[in-house]
Amino acid sequence: MKVLVAYATRHGSTAGIAERIASAISAGGHTAEALPVEDAGPVEGYDAVVLGGAAYMYHWLKPALQFARRHQAALAERPVWLFSSGPLGTAEVDQEGKDVRAGARPREFDELTRTLSPRGERVFFGAYDPTQKPVGLGERLTRAMPAGRDLLPEGDFRDWEDIDAWAKQIAAELRDRAE
Repeated sequence: MKVLVAYATRHGSTAGIAERIASAISAGGHTAEALPVEDAGPVEGYDAVVLGGAAYMYHWLKPALQFARRHQAALAERPVWLFSSGPLGTAEVDQEGKDVRAGARPREFDELTRTLSPRGERVFFGAYDPTQKPVGLGERLTRAMPAGRDLLPEGDFRDWEDIDAWAKQIAAELRDRAE
């Protein structure tokens, strides 16, 4: 099967996740390519789509959502998976005992679940490099706050084993579907 892994990223962390997903799906016997949503053309040439984007302040990046809306009819006709990246740190639960990834689920996923009926969705931990120029007002304000360092811990928190496992699961589902 031919799989598009389309993504929206600000600083490249989500691109790295998308490339890793495409690589694992390809290793699972399919043809997969990772492309920024701005470069991805019509989805009709693909048998399945994995669509991802970074999330900031509980919202998916607009280009990912715009891509989903623009290609809604075609996406609804094929297997689709959604992913997001964003939470920083290594804690699986917050101070109140709530799942960090569940709390970081982009609000737009409710709409996309209704319109696209995705086969699955996942929130992955992201990465933060304070030497990169901030993008957007929210990021600039958070960095300027005295507590900004606590809110934005420096480092790469992507869990490659988790990402690989999810991508292998997608590849297996596609293989079962093709048989």
